[in-house]
Amino acid sequence: MHKIKAITRRVIYFTRDPSPELLASFEERDWEVEVAGSVRDVRQAVDDGSLAGGLVDLSSVFDGHDMAALEACVAMPNVGWVAMTAAPEFDDAAVRRLVRDYCFDYVTLPATNARIVDTVGHACGMISLGEPALVDTSAAEGEMIGNCDAMLALFQSIRKVATNDAPVFVSGESGTGKELTAAAIHARSARRDAPFVAINCGAIPPHLLQSELFGYERGAFTGASQRRIGRVEAAHGGTVFLDEIGDLPFESQASLLRFLQGSTIDRLGSNGSIKVDVRIISATHVDMEAAIEDGRFRADLYHRLCVLRIDEPPLRARGKDIELLALYTLDRYRKDASRRLYGFSPGAIAAMHQYDWPGNVRELINRVRRAIVMSEGRTISADDLELSAYVAVVPVTLARARETAERQAIELALLRHRGRLGDAARELSISRTTLYRLLSSHGMRYEQDSTAER
Repeated sequence: MHKIKAITRRVIYFTRDPSPELLASFEERDWEVEVAGSVRDVRQAVDDGSLAGGLVDLSSVFDGHDMAALEACVAMPNVGWVAMTAAPEFDDAAVRRLVRDYCFDYVTLPATNARIVDTVGHACGMISLGEPALVDTSAAEGEMIGNCDAMLALFQSIRKVATNDAPVFVSGESGTGKELTAAAIHARSARRDAPFVAINCGAIPPHLLQSELFGYERGAFTGASQRRIGRVEAAHGGTVFLDEIGDLPFESQASLLRFLQGSTIDRLGSNGSIKVDVRIISATHVDMEAAIEDGRFRADLYHRLCVLRIDEPPLRARGKDIELLALYTLDRYRKDASRRLYGFSPGAIAAMHQYDWPGNVRELINRVRRAIVMSEGRTISADDLELSAYVAVVPVTLARARETAERQAIELALLRHRGRLGDAARELSISRTTLYRLLSSHGMRYEQDSTAER
């Protein structure tokens, strides 16, 4: 919870024609007022610190300053600006934009001095609250947040598997946060103080994989001028995360299997083996059963890697977590915006729930970050997210609605029971045979947890 700071009683009055009566009203309320007649004076006052609020007299300074300079002035952080302008100036589009995007409030002249002082005091009070957090992140595991059943089950699985050293296999679509899950397991384990080394198996050329993983001795090949420690050895005592293990070249899988069987490595050019103590966590978006059936992945290696299994839920199955994650991203990156942003428009929220999110959490973060920079309003719209086509709810037939609901119910049941088909079928009040049929009819490929139903 954010603590309310004491309100600093210092404000700046940006005008070329200060009102003595207004200054006296501020002083009667125990406000310390500093008058600034130029953008340079304002910048100097802000740089001096301890400034809570500002009053910009647009009727006085608008004609004498470039609008870009005025915007840069009132966009300064930690100052609660109030605009004061006469009706003719407020009819100007540039003035309306400045007030809308950068000011806490405005006063249309003529107005009483008491009202002006009260409005500035309100802005100072708001700035004293600090930037409010847009979202409660108490339901979190490491850098992952979520309140849906699937994520709460995931957090529970992380806590369980972190207590031992058995290999963990993390399965899920691209962009669901598999590396974050691996890092959370490491952070909760007894190895937390040792290295966590992530290796993208699909990004290392096959002819370099052996040396990258296990290292080499000086003179092992042309260009090997000194010994190099491999990534596995560098993680001694800690955790090795083998990301995209499904993309590991077939010819490289045998050497990895030998390491897993004996916990020893052989540096290229070395005659001896080295004992290495690491925990292996692997992950992929690849359908491993299909890869094994097609001869692209060794079954014995897969069973070595998949002793414990965790399934990452896709974003489309996480319900209200979509909005939660969007707000969290806005809260984290809103300083990138050129104006104060106050959340998402109703249309943007509706569009986010209608969209299927093929790129999952990674795509959502990228869309929100772009919208933060490009947004022209106080709230992020569906157009800012490039999701305007998903604002209106597209009419669907009853059969289509039933199919969608059925697919989602099956997907959530499987996630809750970590792929145990028998348990999922019992929850859905159907037979296991019916569940197999529905999986086939919906085109859902789901890998059975090989350890779950023994």
